[in-house]
Amino acid sequence: MIELNFTPDSEPQLLDRAEAVAGWTLGELADALGIAVPDNLLRHKGWSGQLLERYLGASAGSKPHPDFEQLGIELKTIPVDLQGKPLETTFVSVCPLTNLGGLRWEESPVCHKLRAILWIPILGERQIPVAQRTLGMPLLWRPSPQEWQALQQDWEEIMERVALGEVESITARHGEVLQLRPKAANSRVLTDGIGPDGSPIQTLPRGFYLKIPFTHALLQRHFHNN
Repeated sequence: MIELNFTPDSEPQLLDRAEAVAGWTLGELADALGIAVPDNLLRHKGWSGQLLERYLGASAGSKPHPDFEQLGIELKTIPVDLQGKPLETTFVSVCPLTNLGGLRWEESPVCHKLRAILWIPILGERQIPVAQRTLGMPLLWRPSPQEWQALQQDWEEIMERVALGEVESITARHGEVLQLRPKAANSRVLTDGIGPDGSPIQTLPRGFYLKIPFTHALLQRHFHNN
């Protein structure tokens, strides 16, 4: 029987809770929590993460803090194929596009959310029905000094370009491990930004994402060493 209204008091307790459902399908976990499973995730993007948040007792909600605030740990579900390769990039945080004066890496939501991540792989190939997708063993990850340096460098270079009014020319190819991409339900959703001459413009909201080679490498290192 699954304990409802669970709140983790420590890292080991959180990890134990995540490991307890490794091998379960999303359907089995949803049934245990009394939650309906959508037919597909096209209109329910983020549903898998919300399901795990509820089961694991995440507290931050939509606030710009790690999901488990007291522990300083972010939760990330990551769909993978049969070989363990991530099927998509991983969203980290919305990118601020105005009022950038004095913004530093150490104070950014990206920095806060990447200090510690509980990764939960999900066998999520498109042909597998949502309810039958299987949860993998969790991984509690903290960036190595080299990873941290690469993340900070990408963030600083991208934010410098945003501040210089170059947001419209930044593509997903910029950045070694971190990329900036539009994040909006459709092209009609616009927000304020900085234009090339420093004047205000209307542009698509942007978000920071971890690139697939980066997340693939960290999953491989962990699971091949265990």
